[in-house]
Amino acid sequence: MSETATAVRERRGGRAGDRAAWLALAGLGAVWVAAFVLNRPVWDRVVYDIGGLEPSSHLGEGLHFFFYDTVKIGLLLAAIIFSVTVLRTFISVERTRELLGGRGRIAGYVLAALLGVATPFCSCSAVPVFIGFVAAGVPLGITMTFLIASPLVNEVAVVLVGGSFGWDIAALYVATGLAIAVTAGVVIGRLHLERWVEPFVFATRVGTATPGHTPSWRERFTVARAEVGVILRRIWPYLLVGIAIGAAIHGWAPEDFFARYAGPDNPLAVPVAVVLGIPLYSNAAGTIPLVEALHAKGVALGTSLAFMMSVVALSLPEMVLLRRVLRPRLLAVFVGVVAAGILVVGFLFNILL
Repeated sequence: MSETATAVRERRGGRAGDRAAWLALAGLGAVWVAAFVLNRPVWDRVVYDIGGLEPSSHLGEGLHFFFYDTVKIGLLLAAIIFSVTVLRTFISVERTRELLGGRGRIAGYVLAALLGVATPFCSCSAVPVFIGFVAAGVPLGITMTFLIASPLVNEVAVVLVGGSFGWDIAALYVATGLAIAVTAGVVIGRLHLERWVEPFVFATRVGTATPGHTPSWRERFTVARAEVGVILRRIWPYLLVGIAIGAAIHGWAPEDFFARYAGPDNPLAVPVAVVLGIPLYSNAAGTIPLVEALHAKGVALGTSLAFMMSVVALSLPEMVLLRRVLRPRLLAVFVGVVAAGILVVGFLFNILL
């Protein structure tokens, strides 16, 4: 009887905690909406009225871009990281592995791409995720599709592209990014390149996840709030550097400079953008402000997005990490196939938009 009473009290306490968590979230949501709506008017007032700078001046334009974009991107990141982290509390790596391993090839590629969007991993997670999937019997091509889609079409990229260029562009970005991931995975899978995976990967033992308790909403929100802090602390330097470079381009670069050398009429602009993006180390949050500024100065949208895709999907640090599990030939095939897909997307955007 005492155990039953204790269980009842725990359930009531859990429900009360969930209600309090939802109320707190509603309050924070209202503050978020107010901050997002007031962001531009506040910086108009601070930079132009209080600071006395002209909107058409280089310094005024650059400072306004820096402060406005820093707050805008910070707010968008906080909201989307929180939301996706709550979603991820329902999807574990083990469950993802089970879903991918039990599907037919075509359905597996599509599902891998979609799960890559829903369960984003940073580049530092690429190696353990790759080992876990391949060792559990997930086909190599499907695993590659997941690894490409996860950083390329993640929640941060989608929200920032939508906020900067419009949601129609974001939808097209998602569609083309998923197409790259699926196509690259299919090509790698058809080539049967398992022999170029380091042998220890196949010998790795994969443990079975032990079922735990179902977290309450309060626990999910606590995890999400902590994840927002962790990710923002990790990417903040790249974000500020990207926004600062974007502000400099926005305020001081001549209007026709980039349009002359990287406009839609230059057939080499997209390949050069892809090659320049590979050695760089950043993420969508740090790259979008730079891409936004380049596009505002006349760089074709396809060229700008090809640069961002190259930085995000083919960064040199991620290649170094993947070299631990992929032999050089397979790594070269991976880079070549993904780069070819990005080139196609860049040219396609330049033609259509």
